[in-house]
Amino acid sequence: MPRLTLENDISQLKNEVLILGSMVERSMLSAVAALRKRDLTAAQTIYHSDMQINEKRYALENAIIILIATQQPMAHDLRTLAAILEVAGELERMGDYAKGISKIVLMLGDASSPISLGDIELMANKATSMLHRALGAFVKEDAKLANSLPLEDDEVDKLYTKVYDDLVKAMTKTPAIIEHTTRYLWVAHNLERMADRVTNICERTVFIATGDLMEIDSSDDEEAV
Repeated sequence: MPRLTLENDISQLKNEVLILGSMVERSMLSAVAALRKRDLTAAQTIYHSDMQINEKRYALENAIIILIATQQPMAHDLRTLAAILEVAGELERMGDYAKGISKIVLMLGDASSPISLGDIELMANKATSMLHRALGAFVKEDAKLANSLPLEDDEVDKLYTKVYDDLVKAMTKTPAIIEHTTRYLWVAHNLERMADRVTNICERTVFIATGDLMEIDSSDDEEAV
């Protein structure tokens, strides 16, 4: 009976991870949409809703600590709980990236963008899609999918490089917009880091499934060796 109770508790924690992940996905996509629309009201809402993401993360941590103390899980179950603890932290940090973008929207006000925001929106869509699938793999303990997703990080990196180059060109052409344009660099940086953290989640999925904790290389990493 205790074993069945532990399995049910872990299953519930995984569901809570999915809920936290959906909160982060929604927050990030909304923040980028607010940037495109210059929706200061939406940006303000996203900024303050980060508190809910933080609270969800801390509730998960508290539940895990209690479960470890009371159920004394071993082997696979302990790896799973440790991984959930790490993933909750990764998701909370991604929420901070969305909060950061919403703060930038508020700082920019109604100022026009120096470049098309199409590539930034593509970065957001790609990063959140990766996150959604990574969490699905995490809950199902699908090591094969988890190993394949980090390769898509290269696409986000390439978009980041393009956005970076476009912004630098805009600043070179019009030095007066440097301060204004630098804020867009931070938006792109936050999205690039979000995709990097998806790779961390994938590594935790492999850890649960196999017991091996290792870095998953992207194709860019392999080329650099």
